[in-house]
Amino acid sequence: MEIRYMTPDDSLLEISNIYEQSWKYAYHNIIPQSFFDSIPTGCWAGGISREGMQNLVMLEDDRMIGTASICKSRCAQYPEYGEIVSIYLLPDFIGQGYGKHLLQACTAELHKQGFDRILLWVLAKNTGARRFYEKNGLICSGESRCDNIGGKELTEIMYTFIFPEH
Repeated sequence: MEIRYMTPDDSLLEISNIYEQSWKYAYHNIIPQSFFDSIPTGCWAGGISREGMQNLVMLEDDRMIGTASICKSRCAQYPEYGEIVSIYLLPDFIGQGYGKHLLQACTAELHKQGFDRILLWVLAKNTGARRFYEKNGLICSGESRCDNIGGKELTEIMYTFIFPEH
């Protein structure tokens, strides 16, 4: 297994495929099917080139199986936080420890950049992801926000991780 920063040689189509398969697997009972149907294959990874976004890829036997995006917090009220914007795996690799390695890589990279506090947002109804984050040391902050995805108002909950002082 290898986790590294995305390079210009990495296939955006492969990364888009990871997003598409992961979203359809994780959110099929949360987000309306019409939303999935509205996004053409190959167009799922449009946000990864946003300014300030850093993208990691995970490979197993030279096959891209996961991706993650990190950045300085996009929330004005949390400027001292690093943010994990996304962590996605191909469905066949979920539940085998790969997500934990990708999460650890994200927190390590943000910590190297000087962030002692990390936040991420997760859909409230995504109970599998919430259990995963809690099992891996993130804490539900109790803060929430609404997001409209596919014409449906969905609640996102903020999770945080604070590195212990040395």
